[in-house]
Amino acid sequence: MIPALNEADSIAHVIGKIREHAPWADIAVINDGSTDDTADIARNCGAIVLMQPYNVGIGTAVQTAIMYAERHGYDVTVQNDGDGQHNPAEIALLLQALAESDADLVIGSRYIEDRGYVTPWQRKIGITLLAKIISLLLRQKFTDPTSGFRASNRRVIAFCAENYPFDYPEPEAIVLLTRAGFKVREIPVTMNPRYGGKSSITPFRSAYYMVKVILAIFIDMIRKRPNKT
Repeated sequence: MIPALNEADSIAHVIGKIREHAPWADIAVINDGSTDDTADIARNCGAIVLMQPYNVGIGTAVQTAIMYAERHGYDVTVQNDGDGQHNPAEIALLLQALAESDADLVIGSRYIEDRGYVTPWQRKIGITLLAKIISLLLRQKFTDPTSGFRASNRRVIAFCAENYPFDYPEPEAIVLLTRAGFKVREIPVTMNPRYGGKSSITPFRSAYYMVKVILAIFIDMIRKRPNKT
């Protein structure tokens, strides 16, 4: 599953790398209201293209792909960003951890090991704070709750097709799934610089995001505990 907003510069590269390292995989690009040629390029590369009528946000875009996976009977999904930062060569590591442990969701973390990835200091402060809050609330250590490089099993697919955060979903999904009784695990991965395009996350948006998601997490914690499907 590749959520993509104006990733025309990188989407063919990402699809090609996934085909190289996971040739057995079906690739779904969720075109989240792009105004460039992202959808046409992805379609010409042979990907399944799920079109959003306008920019609905990453949470709804990802849930669209999850619903597609659930309806078509897939047993595993892997989320991979469209900007080239996630290394498709490490998809196999996510799937191995999913198969060989009791985890229902495996997240690729930039911060378990120092592999040279440099996060802008404003974002690193926010991610560290968010990780500490989530770790404290869930009584389990997390290092990279904003990572979108993750693999889910059939049980998580079925649950998230019905229940998924729609704004900035990665941290909230950890809370939601853990409180529902699913097992969530991190493994170390290597992140790359963006292959192309420009991030939409400015310092102001980064700060706004952190405040908003922290408030959302505290609200999630006082809501009724969700049930597994």
